[in-house]
Amino acid sequence: MRRQRRAPRRAQVRCAPARGSGVAPGWRVVQLAVVAGLCSGVVAGPVSITLDGRQGGRVFEGIGALSAGASSRLLMEYPEAQRSQVLDYLFKPHYGAGFQHLKVEIGGDVNSTDGCEPSHQHTRADRNFERGYEWWLMREAKRRNPEVFLDCLEWGAPAWIGNGDFNSQDNADYIAEFLLGARRVHGLNFDFTGGWNETRADMGFFKRLRETLDRRGLGAVQIVAADHINRWSLVDVMAGDATLAQAVAVVGVHYPKTQSPPAAQACGKRIWASEDGPWKENWAGAAALAWAYNRNYITGRMTKTIIWSPVTAYYNILPLPGSGVLRANTPWSGHYEVKPALWATAHTTQFAAPGWQYLDPACLVTNGASIVALKSTNGADFSIIVETMEATDVVEAVFEIGGGLATGPVHVWRTSVKEQFVQLADVTPEAGRFHFEFAPGCVYSLTTTTGQRKGDAAAPPPELFPDDYREDFERYAPGSTPRYFADQAGIFEVARRSKGEGQCLRQVVTAKGIEWPFHLNPPPETFLGSEVWSDYAVSADTLIERAGYVALFGRVGRIQEDASAPDGYCLKVDQDGWWELGDARHALASGRVAFGANTWHRLGLRFRGDRITASFDGQEVATVRDTSYGRGMVGLGCGWHGAEFDNVAITVDPDDANLAFGHHAKASSVADADTVADNVTDGDAVTTRWCAMPGWKETPWLEIDLGAPTEFNSTTFRPFEDRLLGYKIQWWDGVAWVEAATGGAPGPGWRTHLFPRVRSDRVRLLITAARDTPSVWEFEVRNRH
Repeated sequence: MRRQRRAPRRAQVRCAPARGSGVAPGWRVVQLAVVAGLCSGVVAGPVSITLDGRQGGRVFEGIGALSAGASSRLLMEYPEAQRSQVLDYLFKPHYGAGFQHLKVEIGGDVNSTDGCEPSHQHTRADRNFERGYEWWLMREAKRRNPEVFLDCLEWGAPAWIGNGDFNSQDNADYIAEFLLGARRVHGLNFDFTGGWNETRADMGFFKRLRETLDRRGLGAVQIVAADHINRWSLVDVMAGDATLAQAVAVVGVHYPKTQSPPAAQACGKRIWASEDGPWKENWAGAAALAWAYNRNYITGRMTKTIIWSPVTAYYNILPLPGSGVLRANTPWSGHYEVKPALWATAHTTQFAAPGWQYLDPACLVTNGASIVALKSTNGADFSIIVETMEATDVVEAVFEIGGGLATGPVHVWRTSVKEQFVQLADVTPEAGRFHFEFAPGCVYSLTTTTGQRKGDAAAPPPELFPDDYREDFERYAPGSTPRYFADQAGIFEVARRSKGEGQCLRQVVTAKGIEWPFHLNPPPETFLGSEVWSDYAVSADTLIERAGYVALFGRVGRIQEDASAPDGYCLKVDQDGWWELGDARHALASGRVAFGANTWHRLGLRFRGDRITASFDGQEVATVRDTSYGRGMVGLGCGWHGAEFDNVAITVDPDDANLAFGHHAKASSVADADTVADNVTDGDAVTTRWCAMPGWKETPWLEIDLGAPTEFNSTTFRPFEDRLLGYKIQWWDGVAWVEAATGGAPGPGWRTHLFPRVRSDRVRLLITAARDTPSVWEFEVRNRH
């Protein structure tokens, strides 16, 4: 995954008409001049497209998803019923996304975007093929679709590999061990593997890897290379290196923007978008995926597209939130959300299978739309996928069917911003011809096949992370990862306590590994909890095994995309008892306590308003006032050494209960389907927000329905950007809106108001002045005592 998303280039291609006779009264047929799947000029009428079963193109190899960067971390923690539903939506054919290829990260004990994938070999002598969640995910994908392709790639590697040399024989053997362990322990046979994700490739390594795989009985595993970001230079190198060309089966490029050079298209290898995607699960993401799935073939001649990621199963405060086609990151509630991007994917995967053949020159771009046609392996059935995301008007097309293709009823499915994956009335060709009008801003699939289905499993309502959390790690098998913890550096595993009886959480990596250059690792840290917690206490028993330090975090509202400290507060103490309480930028208090290595001590933090209290072994050592961070999750940390943690406890202040959570909201206007009013009460202050209609003229307002008369005396909201200049907080007295508080320009941070307690079933934010379209991330209501 890249650190910054590069939007695909929106190529504008129009089609030139050749005058011809009409196919029906009032119609004018346009014959396309097609070159390499493209057309040029201006269309003056319906586009004429010939589907000829004798005219072949490249072979379609499927649509895939990439589980890497700990993006699937929290899915495994879901209750079985909802977990199975999510997996069905992702991998079950003719139900949801139906991904046809699953690529996973070979864990290297390093952070590769949203956390660390555990290694199967922490050390040279170590072997454990049960760690992490990728094994489980692959088994579940295969259970739903035995034909799904399996693929793997490294982002980093443990420090012992080649004494820090990624391109060493050590690493070729490491990959082979991963593949052999998958076969031996899980019955999983990989189809593909690769080198070093988005990092300068050593061409010698691919040759070394090929030799190693062949020697160890893995000759059927094909190599994809070089997985660079929109770089095709491997093609030129292979032209002068026959051994390299023999080693590499597939040329894979990340984020190719639907383009590939002529040399790649003519190189004799299959070419893939081996990682792609808009990293957006909403309608914008759906539109971008539909656009890329078609045009990666039309303009780039790529026969497979693999997107990151299949599911957003990681915390919102981590980098690049919302990358999946489905969101499942609250396992404690069982709640998940099927997103529009999933149905945009289904428009290809439910209508074409790997092995189908593109029909050139019917694959084209015209009038802001892109069209791909494919025929089945039976030579008769066909599907047409059309996206009209750049069209400004209806796109008319006349399809003529021949060359042995089926001429029976054509079934039609459509996805738009208002409704996804809806079956429309069939079209019946007459004399092998039919006409269709495609509305702008949609995805269509037209097919002679049947069996497509829109999955209908429903999730329970969302709930916030438990307000009273306790974990003693006694219920887990040693070596496992406990529920809800998300490692951001190092690896935290359940282990036997080194002092005393029972189990604990132990950080086991003692040296920073070979890092992925796009995400350098901080010291070992792991996090869990709720991003909207404000007033709470957190504590944990800790033990430093030798020399080093342990740390306790609180109010962590954002994890950086680099090795810098998280945005939040941290209490740190070393083996000599020197401690410091601070935030990501500076120290707030420090001192010394009785503390030592190889002994258990309890660290504690308590947050109440702007007051932060630190304690050791139950004794308070400092209380400071600071407003840098107002809310966020908790975490544990240490240096690159062994450290143990136990009896983690989190207690949220009852006054911190958000009375607006989960309740219905409405607004004066809404910009689009992705920015509805209910976003301000969903407990997500990072990825979802309300936005008024651009160009608004009326006084914008945002209203929360509390469901019943409720006592409250405080509101907190977080504006989007620095747009607001003035506002009022109001409550409904049964007759009129009554003012509770007023404010000027609040800036982009959280703004809290306390006022005399009222009783009402409704509260609203009335915006009196704004420099730009009003938008709000979250709105909270509390009754403080």
